[in-house]
Amino acid sequence: MYTEAPSESTGAGGAPKLAAPRMQPGLKSRLRTLASRALPRSVLTYRGVGDARRVALTFDDGPHEMTLAYLDLLERFGARATFFVVGNQCIGRSEILRRIVERRHEVAGHGFSHRAFPKMGIGPLHDELQRTTALLPPERATPRRLVRPPYGATSVRSLAVCAAAGYTTVMWSRDSDDCRTQAPDEIVARVAPADLRPGEIVLLHEGQSWTLAALPRILEALANAGWKAVTVGEILAP
Repeated sequence: MYTEAPSESTGAGGAPKLAAPRMQPGLKSRLRTLASRALPRSVLTYRGVGDARRVALTFDDGPHEMTLAYLDLLERFGARATFFVVGNQCIGRSEILRRIVERRHEVAGHGFSHRAFPKMGIGPLHDELQRTTALLPPERATPRRLVRPPYGATSVRSLAVCAAAGYTTVMWSRDSDDCRTQAPDEIVARVAPADLRPGEIVLLHEGQSWTLAALPRILEALANAGWKAVTVGEILAP
Protein backbone atom coordinates (compact mmCIF):
# COMPACT_ATOMS: atom_id res chain seq x y z
CA MET A 1 0.00 0.00 0.00
CA TYR A 2 1.24 3.44 -0.85
CA THR A 3 0.39 6.69 0.96
CA GLU A 4 -0.35 9.99 -0.75
CA ALA A 5 -1.34 12.94 1.40
CA PRO A 6 -4.32 14.97 0.17
CA SER A 7 -3.22 18.49 -0.62
CA GLU A 8 -6.39 20.00 0.76
CA SER A 9 -5.64 18.90 4.34
CA THR A 10 -4.88 21.73 6.73
CA GLY A 11 -3.25 22.00 10.11
CA ALA A 12 -3.58 24.55 12.89
CA GLY A 13 -4.53 28.00 11.69
CA GLY A 14 -5.53 26.69 8.26
CA ALA A 15 -1.93 26.09 7.15
CA PRO A 16 -1.43 23.23 4.68
CA LYS A 17 -0.70 19.93 6.40
CA LEU A 18 2.02 18.09 4.54
CA ALA A 19 2.48 14.34 4.44
CA ALA A 20 4.84 12.62 6.83
CA PRO A 21 8.42 12.13 5.65
CA ARG A 22 8.92 9.18 3.34
CA MET A 23 9.73 5.95 5.19
CA GLN A 24 11.82 3.06 3.95
CA PRO A 25 9.49 0.21 2.89
CA GLY A 26 9.48 -2.91 5.05
CA LEU A 27 9.55 -6.50 3.83
CA LYS A 28 5.75 -6.81 3.72
CA SER A 29 5.49 -3.59 1.75
CA ARG A 30 8.10 -4.74 -0.75
CA LEU A 31 6.42 -8.11 -1.19
CA ARG A 32 3.05 -6.42 -1.68
CA THR A 33 4.57 -4.13 -4.31
CA LEU A 34 6.15 -7.04 -6.18
CA ALA A 35 2.86 -8.95 -6.14
CA SER A 36 0.86 -5.95 -7.35
CA ARG A 37 3.25 -5.34 -10.23
CA ALA A 38 2.65 -8.89 -11.43
CA LEU A 39 -0.98 -7.99 -12.15
CA PRO A 40 -2.09 -7.25 -15.74
CA ARG A 41 -1.56 -3.64 -16.82
CA SER A 42 -5.29 -3.42 -17.47
CA VAL A 43 -5.82 -3.86 -13.72
CA LEU A 44 -2.91 -1.89 -12.24
CA THR A 45 -0.21 0.24 -13.83
CA TYR A 46 2.71 2.30 -12.56
CA ARG A 47 4.25 3.46 -15.82
CA GLY A 48 3.76 3.67 -19.55
CA VAL A 49 5.16 1.66 -22.42
CA GLY A 50 7.71 2.28 -25.14
CA ASP A 51 11.18 3.79 -25.36
CA ALA A 52 10.22 7.27 -26.57
CA ARG A 53 10.98 10.26 -24.37
CA ARG A 54 7.42 10.60 -23.14
CA VAL A 55 6.26 11.39 -19.62
CA ALA A 56 2.73 11.62 -18.18
CA LEU A 57 2.20 14.43 -15.69
CA THR A 58 -0.77 13.72 -13.41
CA PHE A 59 -2.50 16.16 -11.09
CA ASP A 60 -4.57 14.89 -8.14
CA ASP A 61 -7.19 16.44 -5.85
CA GLY A 62 -8.90 18.94 -8.19
CA PRO A 63 -10.73 20.59 -9.67
CA HIS A 64 -9.74 23.79 -7.91
CA GLU A 65 -9.90 27.53 -8.42
CA MET A 66 -6.24 27.33 -9.47
CA THR A 67 -6.90 24.73 -12.19
CA LEU A 68 -7.12 27.32 -14.97
CA ALA A 69 -3.65 28.61 -14.08
CA TYR A 70 -2.32 25.05 -14.40
CA LEU A 71 -4.01 24.78 -17.80
CA ASP A 72 -2.47 28.04 -19.01
CA LEU A 73 1.03 26.83 -18.14
CA LEU A 74 0.51 23.47 -19.83
CA GLU A 75 -0.75 25.22 -22.96
CA ARG A 76 2.21 27.58 -23.01
CA PHE A 77 4.58 24.62 -23.30
CA GLY A 78 2.39 22.48 -25.56
CA ALA A 79 2.04 19.84 -22.85
CA ARG A 80 -0.87 17.52 -22.15
CA ALA A 81 -1.69 16.01 -18.78
CA THR A 82 -4.15 13.88 -16.84
CA PHE A 83 -6.26 15.36 -14.03
CA PHE A 84 -7.48 12.87 -11.40
CA VAL A 85 -10.39 14.73 -9.84
CA VAL A 86 -12.33 14.17 -6.62
CA GLY A 87 -16.07 13.74 -7.13
CA ASN A 88 -17.26 16.06 -4.41
CA GLN A 89 -14.86 18.73 -5.70
CA CYS A 90 -16.50 18.51 -9.14
CA ILE A 91 -19.91 19.61 -7.92
CA GLY A 92 -20.52 23.14 -9.17
CA ARG A 93 -17.30 23.14 -11.19
CA SER A 94 -18.48 21.67 -14.47
CA GLU A 95 -17.09 24.66 -16.37
CA ILE A 96 -13.57 23.95 -15.10
CA LEU A 97 -13.92 20.30 -16.12
CA ARG A 98 -15.11 21.39 -19.55
CA ARG A 99 -12.08 23.66 -19.93
CA ILE A 100 -9.75 20.76 -19.09
CA VAL A 101 -11.07 18.54 -21.88
CA GLU A 102 -11.38 21.47 -24.30
CA ARG A 103 -7.63 21.90 -24.01
CA ARG A 104 -7.15 18.22 -24.90
CA HIS A 105 -6.23 17.00 -21.45
CA GLU A 106 -7.56 13.87 -19.80
CA VAL A 107 -9.92 13.72 -16.81
CA ALA A 108 -10.40 10.68 -14.60
CA GLY A 109 -11.63 9.89 -11.10
CA HIS A 110 -9.82 10.08 -7.76
CA GLY A 111 -12.71 8.83 -5.65
CA PHE A 112 -15.79 10.80 -4.69
CA SER A 113 -15.03 11.53 -1.03
CA HIS A 114 -11.25 11.00 -1.06
CA ARG A 115 -11.62 8.06 1.33
CA ALA A 116 -9.06 5.27 1.04
CA PHE A 117 -10.49 2.53 -1.19
CA PRO A 118 -9.39 -0.40 1.03
CA LYS A 119 -11.42 1.02 3.92
CA MET A 120 -14.66 0.71 1.95
CA GLY A 121 -16.85 -2.29 1.26
CA ILE A 122 -17.59 -3.46 -2.27
CA GLY A 123 -20.88 -1.56 -2.58
CA PRO A 124 -19.65 1.79 -1.25
CA LEU A 125 -16.50 1.61 -3.38
CA HIS A 126 -18.50 0.87 -6.52
CA ASP A 127 -20.74 3.81 -5.64
CA GLU A 128 -17.68 6.09 -5.27
CA LEU A 129 -16.51 5.11 -8.74
CA GLN A 130 -19.87 5.60 -10.41
CA ARG A 131 -20.76 8.88 -8.68
CA THR A 132 -17.47 10.43 -9.73
CA THR A 133 -17.66 9.20 -13.32
CA ALA A 134 -21.20 10.60 -13.62
CA LEU A 135 -19.81 14.09 -12.95
CA LEU A 136 -17.08 13.95 -15.59
CA PRO A 137 -17.59 15.46 -19.05
CA PRO A 138 -18.79 12.81 -21.51
CA GLU A 139 -16.10 13.98 -23.95
CA ARG A 140 -13.35 13.53 -21.35
CA ALA A 141 -11.07 12.02 -24.03
CA THR A 142 -10.05 9.02 -21.94
CA PRO A 143 -9.41 6.03 -24.22
CA ARG A 144 -9.94 3.73 -21.25
CA ARG A 145 -11.54 4.21 -17.83
CA LEU A 146 -8.86 5.23 -15.36
CA VAL A 147 -8.91 5.75 -11.61
CA ARG A 148 -6.28 6.98 -9.15
CA PRO A 149 -6.93 5.65 -5.62
CA PRO A 150 -6.84 8.32 -2.88
CA TYR A 151 -3.57 8.20 -0.89
CA GLY A 152 -2.36 5.63 -3.42
CA ALA A 153 -3.94 3.04 -1.14
CA THR A 154 -4.89 -0.28 -2.72
CA SER A 155 -5.82 -3.78 -1.67
CA VAL A 156 -6.62 -6.98 -3.52
CA ARG A 157 -10.32 -6.29 -2.98
CA SER A 158 -10.21 -2.65 -4.13
CA LEU A 159 -8.23 -3.55 -7.24
CA ALA A 160 -10.71 -6.32 -8.03
CA VAL A 161 -13.71 -4.02 -7.58
CA CYS A 162 -12.17 -1.35 -9.82
CA ALA A 163 -11.22 -3.89 -12.49
CA ALA A 164 -14.66 -5.52 -12.43
CA ALA A 165 -16.22 -2.08 -12.96
CA GLY A 166 -13.98 -1.53 -15.99
CA TYR A 167 -11.31 0.71 -14.47
CA THR A 168 -7.52 0.56 -14.68
CA THR A 169 -5.95 1.64 -11.39
CA VAL A 170 -3.19 4.16 -12.15
CA MET A 171 -0.38 4.65 -9.66
CA TRP A 172 2.89 6.46 -10.42
CA SER A 173 6.56 5.73 -11.01
CA ARG A 174 7.83 9.18 -10.01
CA ASP A 175 6.63 11.13 -6.96
CA SER A 176 7.29 14.86 -7.10
CA ASP A 177 6.96 14.97 -3.30
CA ASP A 178 4.86 18.12 -3.60
CA CYS A 179 2.72 16.82 -0.72
CA ARG A 180 5.82 16.68 1.51
CA THR A 181 7.53 19.96 0.65
CA GLN A 182 6.46 23.47 -0.23
CA ALA A 183 9.82 24.26 -1.83
CA PRO A 184 9.48 24.62 -5.64
CA ASP A 185 13.22 23.91 -6.07
CA GLU A 186 12.82 20.48 -4.47
CA ILE A 187 9.79 19.65 -6.61
CA VAL A 188 11.61 20.67 -9.78
CA ALA A 189 14.60 18.52 -8.80
CA ARG A 190 12.37 15.48 -8.26
CA VAL A 191 11.19 15.69 -11.89
CA ALA A 192 14.57 16.53 -13.44
CA PRO A 193 14.77 15.10 -16.99
CA ALA A 194 18.17 13.54 -16.29
CA ASP A 195 16.56 11.25 -13.73
CA LEU A 196 13.56 10.22 -15.82
CA ARG A 197 13.06 7.05 -17.83
CA PRO A 198 10.70 6.71 -20.80
CA GLY A 199 7.12 6.04 -19.73
CA GLU A 200 7.28 7.70 -16.31
CA ILE A 201 3.97 8.62 -14.67
CA VAL A 202 4.59 11.61 -12.39
CA LEU A 203 2.50 12.41 -9.32
CA LEU A 204 1.68 16.10 -8.76
CA HIS A 205 -1.22 17.91 -7.08
CA GLU A 206 -3.65 20.70 -7.87
CA GLY A 207 -4.51 23.63 -5.64
CA GLN A 208 -0.97 24.20 -4.36
CA SER A 209 0.86 27.46 -5.02
CA TRP A 210 4.26 25.77 -4.67
CA THR A 211 3.38 23.16 -7.28
CA LEU A 212 2.13 25.89 -9.59
CA ALA A 213 5.41 27.78 -9.07
CA ALA A 214 7.43 24.69 -9.94
CA LEU A 215 5.38 23.71 -12.99
CA PRO A 216 6.79 26.15 -15.61
CA ARG A 217 10.33 25.15 -14.66
CA ILE A 218 9.43 21.46 -14.91
CA LEU A 219 7.81 21.96 -18.31
CA GLU A 220 10.65 24.08 -19.65
CA ALA A 221 13.27 21.54 -18.54
CA LEU A 222 11.32 18.69 -20.13
CA ALA A 223 10.95 20.56 -23.42
CA ASN A 224 14.62 21.56 -23.52
CA ALA A 225 15.66 17.95 -22.93
CA GLY A 226 13.42 16.66 -25.72
CA TRP A 227 10.71 15.09 -23.55
CA LYS A 228 7.05 15.14 -24.56
CA ALA A 229 4.38 15.49 -21.86
CA VAL A 230 1.36 13.32 -22.74
CA THR A 231 -1.73 11.94 -21.04
CA VAL A 232 -1.83 8.64 -19.14
CA GLY A 233 -4.08 7.22 -21.84
CA GLU A 234 -1.47 8.05 -24.45
CA ILE A 235 1.47 6.70 -22.50
CA LEU A 236 -0.31 3.39 -21.83
CA ALA A 237 -1.11 2.86 -25.51
CA PRO A 238 1.19 0.34 -27.21
